[in-house]
Amino acid sequence: MGYELRVVRESPLAFAELARAIAPAGFELRNAEGYGQIGARHGGTTHSVARWQGRLIGEPGSDWQVAQLLRLSAVLGARLVGEDGEVYAVRDGVIEVDSGGGIVEIGKFDEIIDAGPAAWSP
Repeated sequence: MGYELRVVRESPLAFAELARAIAPAGFELRNAEGYGQIGARHGGTTHSVARWQGRLIGEPGSDWQVAQLLRLSAVLGARLVGEDGEVYAVRDGVIEVDSGGGIVEIGKFDEIIDAGPAAWSP
């Protein structure tokens, strides 16, 4: 298991609400009894972005997946928060991480989305 990012909202998110909200934004949902896999397309292929298990959780392996999680958070009126409490956001077209001790820029949102889901190098 990798580092988890959580989509956090003030009000709880029901599965039916999730399903209605994500399709118009271009996300795909595969459902299996209380468990859902949310994907986004790039290059003709659907790539996993998050999973639903009573809440939305992502384990990104690329900046593209982080950007997609930010898109998903925006669609749901939520924030993207890391395991250690850091908050991910897009400001002026740039993805940022605020860890409380400072802000780190990841890169330009549009460029990351266009580049696709190339995995991070170890």
